[in-house]
Amino acid sequence: MQKRLHKVVFPVAGLGTRFLPATKVVAKEMLPVLDRPLIQYAVDEAVDAGADTLVFVTNRYKHAIADYFDKAYELEAKLAESGKDALLELVRGTLPRGVRCVFVTQPEALGLGHAVLCARPVVGDEPFGVILPDDLIWTGKGAGALRQMAELSAQEDAGVIAVEEVPPEDTHKYGIVDATPISDRAAKIRLVVEKPKPAVAPSNLAIVGRYVLPGRIFELLEKTTPGAGGEIQLTDAIEMLLAEHPVLAYRFEGTRFDCGNKLGLVKATLHMALNDAQIGAATRELVNAAAKR
Repeated sequence: MQKRLHKVVFPVAGLGTRFLPATKVVAKEMLPVLDRPLIQYAVDEAVDAGADTLVFVTNRYKHAIADYFDKAYELEAKLAESGKDALLELVRGTLPRGVRCVFVTQPEALGLGHAVLCARPVVGDEPFGVILPDDLIWTGKGAGALRQMAELSAQEDAGVIAVEEVPPEDTHKYGIVDATPISDRAAKIRLVVEKPKPAVAPSNLAIVGRYVLPGRIFELLEKTTPGAGGEIQLTDAIEMLLAEHPVLAYRFEGTRFDCGNKLGLVKATLHMALNDAQIGAATRELVNAAAKR
């Protein structure tokens, strides 16, 4: 596999029901963590991994993401006239030059595997990344999680899936892997089980929202039989891939925030606020004062 991932897929067709009523009009991927929406963190990570084509798999009702990455002519003109150069660069910097966005519609909500399959006409047969924007992974000034995975993929000529340890009682919420360690952070996957009960889970290594996959996965997704709820599971296709291509579980360097729920979004916001150059000290004082009450 090539080290650079030219294409990264973002499955963003979900309705965000956990954040209703806000998500009646705001796509959940546009929910802010401080002054940046979740999708911006995901896009920055993809660009850090080398991506120049961003494939958003969305539904027919979501337009906010496309609007966000489009050029805002009137806003940019007003900022330029006002001499607000820093803000102008901030607005223009949402999408670096040389990086393009492609929007693909998922006609029905048929699961993550189906959403990824919808990107096939754009991705083709080359290796690609998948980022679920709900999972915000903060790595500070170090390499982003997807870049770490892309480099491992190239080194080992393997697919790579991000994992982290979860409490054993939570295995029923995740895809769980059984894997043989090959290094401190990587392990060769033997088995993938979708949301097993704790009593039968092969481990507590849970799949989280980052993947580096070969183009072959598309053919396997087309053969995947829909499971519960009529959904096509990406983990089922990965299970088939294991028979012909190595796939590694990778414990990334960084901190993951599950922003698919309210508490996770609050934790991410607090973390970013504490590490913000402008408001970090004031946020820390606020937290300390609250703790003393």
